[in-house]
Amino acid sequence: MVTSIILLNIERTKINEVAEQLAEMEGISEVYSVSGKYDLIVIVRVKTNDDLATLVTKKLLTIENILKSETMLAFKAFSRHDLEAMFNIGMK
Repeated sequence: MVTSIILLNIERTKINEVAEQLAEMEGISEVYSVSGKYDLIVIVRVKTNDDLATLVTKKLLTIENILKSETMLAFKAFSRHDLEAMFNIGMK
């Protein structure tokens, strides 16, 4: 599994609209609106690097109002807290 974090600058009046479009795309697991230098943070989980390349260089291009993007590739996960919590619901 390939995990990537994409930082996006969006046209100010279109942040919610773009976030909703992104959230519906295959391979995108989470979309966060954030404060600071970027408007949205997108968490991508796909099977291969080719899948990531297709998402970034083809699918994201179909969404208008993305002004700038920065894609980071995750090397290693040090905390699985959130994932473990999802699978342990009701297991006490």
